[in-house]
Amino acid sequence: MRTDPFSLKTGVSIHLPGGYPLATVQRNMVVMKFGGSSLVDAARIGRAAQNVAAAREHDTVVVVVSAMGGVTDLLERAARSGTSSGMQAANQIVATVMERHETALRDLCGAHATAAIVALRSIGGELTSILHGIALVGECTARSMDVVLSFGERLSALVFAAVLSQAGAAAEAVDARSLIVTDAMHGSAQVEVPESYRRIAAHVSGADLLPVITGFIAATAEGITTTLGRDGSDYTASLVAAAVDADRVEIWTDVDGVQSADPRIVPGAFVIPELEPEEAMEMAYFGAKVIHPYALLPALDRNIPIFIKNSLNPSAAGTKIARAAASHGRMITGLASIDDVALLNVHGGGMIGVPGIAARVFTALAAAGVNIVMISQASSEHSICLCIRQREADKARAAVEAELAHELAGRRVQAIDLSTDLEIIAVIGDGMRGRPGMSGLLFGALGAQDVNVLAIAQGSSERNISFVVRAGDAKRAVCAIHDAFLGAEVAR
Repeated sequence: MRTDPFSLKTGVSIHLPGGYPLATVQRNMVVMKFGGSSLVDAARIGRAAQNVAAAREHDTVVVVVSAMGGVTDLLERAARSGTSSGMQAANQIVATVMERHETALRDLCGAHATAAIVALRSIGGELTSILHGIALVGECTARSMDVVLSFGERLSALVFAAVLSQAGAAAEAVDARSLIVTDAMHGSAQVEVPESYRRIAAHVSGADLLPVITGFIAATAEGITTTLGRDGSDYTASLVAAAVDADRVEIWTDVDGVQSADPRIVPGAFVIPELEPEEAMEMAYFGAKVIHPYALLPALDRNIPIFIKNSLNPSAAGTKIARAAASHGRMITGLASIDDVALLNVHGGGMIGVPGIAARVFTALAAAGVNIVMISQASSEHSICLCIRQREADKARAAVEAELAHELAGRRVQAIDLSTDLEIIAVIGDGMRGRPGMSGLLFGALGAQDVNVLAIAQGSSERNISFVVRAGDAKRAVCAIHDAFLGAEVAR
């Protein structure tokens, strides 16, 4: 519970019948972030607003919103349409986006929606003008794309603030571009933390209305629009929480919390009640998409817990992510996976003991814009296995072949092989550290299901064992491991 001056401002005095103050009850500060799945239409926006109203009965609330579900993708299409097909396709997309927001406003605010719709249309006109400029130039730069994508959050914040105000919680849409300062790395900007914290704290502490802050977007010190990367709204919420020293962050989505495995694959998957931050980041990186990995850091650096909640089932406890999370006593915490990956295998006897081969491979891939998802190298140095996204496979092989052309010609590198249609499965949990027999049980379960493992990687933290299998074997592999390590949880 907060005891600093900011929380004192939000205290509620309790009075005796004679009018003398009895005490001041301090209210917790909560940052509630709603993702696109919680704001996809009027019904879900209404539910989200109800969750905010319920929280305001006992907490001081700051809201962060993503764009309405699917809108960011539509805006990206509009920006690209303007460069190739003129304005007709872009205008149709803008009309669809605006209609979704206006419909939500009318459904939830009725006759009181007029002022908000006027403001909404003004923003829509600005969007159309920008798309027209992109079409005239015939090119959508990364800077222009950031500007176009910013409209999703701006429209969403306007709608959500109007809905809250109509429901009796006077709210204001706050453009995060005035609060969060970044560098000019468009598409995935780096935050200037001290200045951003100063601006956020000053705005929130002086706010008379409930702030509804746009997620995902920011600006340089010169006011040029930037974005924090896809799923950057989680990061915005974490930054806001750290800046105001909130008591908790709530990430509202459409699932009950972080699952032990993908429930679409494993019928016995269950919600994990508590996670250590490192476990949560591993789960998020390997496909548990309820929170972005780096979004955790600002809040957790200040020991602010993060809760994953379901806006469609607010009574569910969700998942708590915090340092010193309660131990569950199991060897592993959960399973996650990345599908549509490929394996690039660079091998040859001439690589043994030759310094610099790996560095050249990594540099070539970086120059080609290829992200390496997983690395595995045998101690013999005869081969290096690199897991990459399948969509980047051909580009990756071409880049490495070009870099090692001399070694390939001289047979120091024998071949650069590419295997596709693969999946990475990650077994995650702090309970694996120092536990003899862990690997035996894991690979015994896979062997019993005739699952062949193509590559393996394990960090020294012993928190993650990752391995690559054929996509057709992935479901059997995940189910077998879940049954071997977590099957007893189903009976609890």
